[in-house]
Amino acid sequence: MKFTESQIQRLRELGEDNYDSDFETPEEREKAFVTVFNDLTSKNDKQIYELISEPKRHSLSRLEADLADLLTKNGFIEVKTPLIISKNALEKMTITKDSQLYRQVFMIDEKRCLRPMLAPNLYFVMRKLRDRTSGPVRIFEIGSCFRKESRSNNHLEEFTMLNLVELGPEGDPTERLKELISKVMDVTQLEYKMTEECSEVYKTTLDVEVNGTETASGAVGPHILDEAHDIHEPWCGAGFGVERLLMQMSGKSNIKKMGKSLVYLNGTKID
Repeated sequence: MKFTESQIQRLRELGEDNYDSDFETPEEREKAFVTVFNDLTSKNDKQIYELISEPKRHSLSRLEADLADLLTKNGFIEVKTPLIISKNALEKMTITKDSQLYRQVFMIDEKRCLRPMLAPNLYFVMRKLRDRTSGPVRIFEIGSCFRKESRSNNHLEEFTMLNLVELGPEGDPTERLKELISKVMDVTQLEYKMTEECSEVYKTTLDVEVNGTETASGAVGPHILDEAHDIHEPWCGAGFGVERLLMQMSGKSNIKKMGKSLVYLNGTKID
């Protein structure tokens, strides 16, 4: 016999991923569980003490700062846009009532919702800046997005996205996209691979996988979405799940330890 689902959940919350042991009797299993649980609790208590005695920025904030520094040094303008967007902005992204993603949207009322992605706002800013310059427009945003997600170790209902986009890149947009992805992934020092995938919104995407987990998705234009946003030039852009990057960087198995939480602080259980 193995640990019960309840025992596995309690061990998982404390950071234990290796719970595939076999036991001959319930008593043997209970004894092993108590030993592992007490050891993990002791380590967790020590981590809480270290957080209190040696304060430092949250690892999510540190990664956000490192990524922002990288992009501004490479000519990208940081923008901060509203969390609340219009239903019309969703429709411009082909997210309508008959689409799968629409069912994940947190609607506020009949006309507004919490943004499920950063792209609608970035399209708007990109278009406004394009009219002010003859050169490439490079912008990025790091901010919260919201989706009704199923219970999963890889999903959050409030998650942090890094979206970057370059309008009018020199040369081939796909090669420029690969170059930008490489720059971002260099910050994380993670090994990754890029694969071409299908997307409900972008149709074809260039995805970034780390240890089998999708951590980013990129696309290039001209694109079918562009006309609705009055964009006609070539572009390339990518969206990175910051908590997913952080989960891979830290070796944690549950993304909830990496994000905004009342239960975890910097991966340490405080509740």
